[in-house]
Amino acid sequence: MKKLSLLFLLLMSNNVFAQNFDINTLKELNLHRNRNLDASMQFISNSEYALSIATPLFVCGLGLATKDSSIIQKGVNLSVAIIVNTGATYVLKRIVNRDRPAVTYPFLQPLENKTNHSFPSGHTSNAFCIATSISLNFRKWYFVAPSYLWASTIAYSRMHLGVHYPSDVFAGALLG
Repeated sequence: MKKLSLLFLLLMSNNVFAQNFDINTLKELNLHRNRNLDASMQFISNSEYALSIATPLFVCGLGLATKDSSIIQKGVNLSVAIIVNTGATYVLKRIVNRDRPAVTYPFLQPLENKTNHSFPSGHTSNAFCIATSISLNFRKWYFVAPSYLWASTIAYSRMHLGVHYPSDVFAGALLG
């Protein structure tokens, strides 16, 4: 029984540390952000919507235009990946049901008024899904490096905008 109690206390202290790390990191990023980057971060964050749809469509269209079945297959792979990832993110958001940071911590300054659930970050998840799919289907560094740079910038932007905790973004990146 003592070992079980000790294990419980250890897990609880780690959970408190993780929560403190989460909010302290977000507070630092959001409240002390470079406000000159706000519009750029909003633009980058919003690029996830367009590129998550446009990338698979572009690859499929390129394959059809060149009549290259391998490129068409890569476009289909990207399409299936983003559909499955979006579904998995939606289900996880409903299961975890975590409030947005500004709901719990009103001192934050979110630049978007989001009312849905926070965990995991859907923008980050989709961005990393696209980056991972590109890296698996187009193995050249000049496709892979910009894809992951874009996905990482999306992840940062979600914290800069004050709408996700670092753990939301990390989970989204892992899921993607």
